[in-house]
Amino acid sequence: MTVTSTSSASNSRFRYGNPSVECNGAELHKQCRQLATVLTITGAIDEVNVELVAAQAKGCIIAEKPFILDLSGVTSFAAQGIALLDVIDEACLAAGDEWSLIVSQSVSRTLRLCGVDDIFPATPSVPDALHHFSDVAGERRRILPILTKSA
Repeated sequence: MTVTSTSSASNSRFRYGNPSVECNGAELHKQCRQLATVLTITGAIDEVNVELVAAQAKGCIIAEKPFILDLSGVTSFAAQGIALLDVIDEACLAAGDEWSLIVSQSVSRTLRLCGVDDIFPATPSVPDALHHFSDVAGERRRILPILTKSA
């Protein structure tokens, strides 16, 4: 298994400061946003690359920062890919993070066929997930002054 950083200027997917990582047919791109860390994966997730993709994804989780796993660009998702979602779920739980999953048709079909389509926190899109995390943060800010007041 190989991990290749695609950071050459001739690469059409190059993004300044945030190079993509190639993992045997899957391409990963991480963005740290104010509200959440967004990991976008495109390509195929299968038995060959799932462990490598899971290790790379787990490394993107930051304690106390929501995490969004965007699989909307995944064209092929083998049943072994569910192990990736389990790794993310466990790592976010350990870090105290809320997370959200955006799925493609291929991912949705595999989750449905394996009977786990309602286990993971799915959201229709990255903007919807960011909006949710913004609402949660706003609610926390609203409650915090009430909790810190003394009688």
